[in-house]
Amino acid sequence: MLPLRDNNPLRTVPFVNTLLVAANVMMFFWELSLGPRLEPVLSAVAFVPARFWNPMLAIPNILTIFISMFLHGGWLHLGGNMLYLWIFGDNIEDRLGHTRYLVFYLACGFAATMAHAFMNPLSRMPAIGASGAIAGVLGAYLICFPRARVTTLIPIFIFITIREIPAIVILGFWFVFQLFVGVASVGVAEQNAGGVAYFAHIGGFAFGMVLVVLMGGLRRRAPQAVRW
Repeated sequence: MLPLRDNNPLRTVPFVNTLLVAANVMMFFWELSLGPRLEPVLSAVAFVPARFWNPMLAIPNILTIFISMFLHGGWLHLGGNMLYLWIFGDNIEDRLGHTRYLVFYLACGFAATMAHAFMNPLSRMPAIGASGAIAGVLGAYLICFPRARVTTLIPIFIFITIREIPAIVILGFWFVFQLFVGVASVGVAEQNAGGVAYFAHIGGFAFGMVLVVLMGGLRRRAPQAVRW
């Protein structure tokens, strides 16, 4: 299932969410500009779980967590992540407010990366992508707007249909899939193997569900008065 848009009106302009999308796109074009230098540069600036546990590199490794949130491994990786962020992030910003949303987003990305590091402590592959932070946004959306209607593209064998389905269905399906594949991958050696960081998705989603409640996301913000 691929979400296309949600039917969830906004009361504020989601400029932080827009800036996050723009920052991810700009960083991707920076990656493209590196050409043959891309792999060594990513190895130096991206988050690597096995390197994270070296106490001599504690501060630099924490910085790589936040850098990695804005790096992507290809057009499909970038496009999929930005689609989800664009659809679901604006309403979480609308509910939390601009500053708190930025803090929320970065905190979810940090928590997601930590989940990946704990589950794959020996991995030497750079872990890049905004999907951990975006998973936190999805978890928050599920808590705040479970009944919101999401226009979704649904492939059925060789046919494709578009339907409006509740957010709880599409986001619940997304999380169950991540959980199923993540648990199935436990024990698979990936010290030098690439792939999808499922536990970053799982950890980010669960953390986002909790954090949005702690940050007051269940309380509706009062409409702002118009001043003449």
